[in-house]
Amino acid sequence: MITISEILKDSNYSLSQFSNDKIMALENNIFEKDVKGKTMPYFKCLVRNKEIKLTPEEIVRQLYIMVLTEDFHYPVSRMELEYVVTFGREKKRADIVIFDKDQTYTPYIIVELKSPKLKDGKEQLKGYCNGTGAPIGVWTNGESISYYHRKDPNFFEDIPIIPKANEKLSDILSERWFIDDLVKKDKLVNERKSLKDLILEMEDEVLANAGVDVFEEVFKLIFTKLYDEMESGRKKDRHLEFRNYGDTETELKEKLQNLFNEAKEKWSGVFTEDAKLMLTPSHLSVCVSSLQDVKLFNSNLDVVDEAFEYLINKSSKGEKGQYFTPRYVIDMCVRMLNPSASETMIDTAAGSCGFPVHTIFYVWQKILESKGLKKSHLFTLEQKPQECTDYVQNKVFAIDFDEKAVRVARTLNLIAGDGQTNVLHLNTLDYERWDENLKDENWQETYFEGWKKLKKMRVDKNSNRDFQFDILMANPPFAGDIKESRILSKYELSKNAAGKMASKVGRDILFIERNLDFLKPGGRMAIVLPQGRFNNSSDKYIRDYIAERCRILAVVGLHGNVFKPHTGTKTSVLFVQKWDDVLCPKKEDYPIFFATMQEPSKDNSGEKIFVKRSDFPYARINKEEAVANKIVCDPPAHYEVTPKENNEYLLDSHGHLIVKHDLFNHDGLTKDGIAEAFAEFAKKEGLSFF
Repeated sequence: MITISEILKDSNYSLSQFSNDKIMALENNIFEKDVKGKTMPYFKCLVRNKEIKLTPEEIVRQLYIMVLTEDFHYPVSRMELEYVVTFGREKKRADIVIFDKDQTYTPYIIVELKSPKLKDGKEQLKGYCNGTGAPIGVWTNGESISYYHRKDPNFFEDIPIIPKANEKLSDILSERWFIDDLVKKDKLVNERKSLKDLILEMEDEVLANAGVDVFEEVFKLIFTKLYDEMESGRKKDRHLEFRNYGDTETELKEKLQNLFNEAKEKWSGVFTEDAKLMLTPSHLSVCVSSLQDVKLFNSNLDVVDEAFEYLINKSSKGEKGQYFTPRYVIDMCVRMLNPSASETMIDTAAGSCGFPVHTIFYVWQKILESKGLKKSHLFTLEQKPQECTDYVQNKVFAIDFDEKAVRVARTLNLIAGDGQTNVLHLNTLDYERWDENLKDENWQETYFEGWKKLKKMRVDKNSNRDFQFDILMANPPFAGDIKESRILSKYELSKNAAGKMASKVGRDILFIERNLDFLKPGGRMAIVLPQGRFNNSSDKYIRDYIAERCRILAVVGLHGNVFKPHTGTKTSVLFVQKWDDVLCPKKEDYPIFFATMQEPSKDNSGEKIFVKRSDFPYARINKEEAVANKIVCDPPAHYEVTPKENNEYLLDSHGHLIVKHDLFNHDGLTKDGIAEAFAEFAKKEGLSFF
């Protein structure tokens, strides 16, 4: 008997949108026919009432017909397949059309399945809706799904779902939502999208021609939505306000501006007091409909992270050779340095603050465990134990010279620190000029509280050179040389073996020395460096400089695809601990942990590769199987993953895809990796922090 998975093999279609019972019902009714000496799979179509050959696209269509009839209660008498739509002289066929209940020849909903990629599918769908006047469109490839309301030929607004046969579109749009509804109906999980996908769609739809700074306007919307979710997360009976409940476009803009003003007041120092939403009411309406069904908060803010990374790279980042560190690399570094709640931490080239934010989550987890508390799904927006907030406000610091990145970083940290943060806009390498910022009233107003705390960390109260941090993690910019002799004269690493100062020095080389100045004796550091620093004979003086001051703990070689599409530079992470009589007594000879990442984590074009069910057979258990066989799953997250086919993706406890890497074990769903191997090494070596 031919199975569905055999028919779908090597196609771009998937079935994760559909329930097991619908897939089984279809599979149980497949029969075989001999066509020109070949055995072919057939099925009796519910709408056409005749036998049809099953192709991958036809499988998705038949399953979606089941969804329309069983879940939305549309009778097949209101449907037509391969409906002819005329474009001038050209005729095309829409996959499924549902007609209006009263005007029985007028298309009401059009479903497009032919194009397995959203961008192509949406274009096709828009053409069909415009050609027929249908107000509602659906695109699906069986894995992702999108629902649209055609407001006019240029604007297709996202809607959370299509109306059932007994409902009107206005019923869907006016339904009031609470935070629990957002958790249940989160578009990222249910429609298998990422926030970056949605921003790309918004750009195609309205932002590219809106005549505004895309970074600023999307940042304002995300900022406002985060505030809205947090308010409702802490008051469960509050309606979400970042939502169009059938408001006019002008009413919606006024409502959103008020919400944005409240958010600015709560989290000051990110936008100016007079900042306003610059999108026109109609553009804003489309953007709100795209974002309103997305849950930004989860237990690790990675949803927001990815979107900000895209926006900042688009607007400025790559020019300075400063690329966002993938979050799985950050998590490996945090696990290997094993920070605790009593230790201070800084990132000196913070970008969007990945290292500090992930350090915060790691330490919070430890605090909760010590109190016997569980981390909930909406962990980041809930009120946390005071120790969690104190840790962010007093122990975690970040510096970056890119003002846009600092504002993003402040947003993420203000959320974590409940309105307080130590993220500062400073040039790490040019520390002599830091005090000049105090003459700038705007800088003072935004950064003074954090600056006061940073000053307390100095070794000498009259100098900004040496600090006493326990932990430093950074991915300094690689590109570009520092040429100013005023700055170079402050660094030992700007001199050659003969003691003569160079005319220019790589930025990352100066960061190595500067970072070691930030650490107290016994302090430890993880730093991402170009592979050449470890291999080139001309860089031996740098390696000698590090070895003289620190114990080299580990070197982890990252795959060449990790920083794509921004750069193909091969990089490694260096882990060191500063020599100290108590925490790290000096030795001449000691073992070093070396490891190389084997899984690429991204393809050659820089797109992430995700874990499939077939990659980890032992994670294949679902709750029904577990209960039936009296198996106790540890961790229970195994119960979350019930993909239907071997080529389906494995999901974490948020319903999000997991990047395929070998750096660490992802919540017990994947195998132990480099971080776990290092922890064993560290314990065996008796390192002070394990």
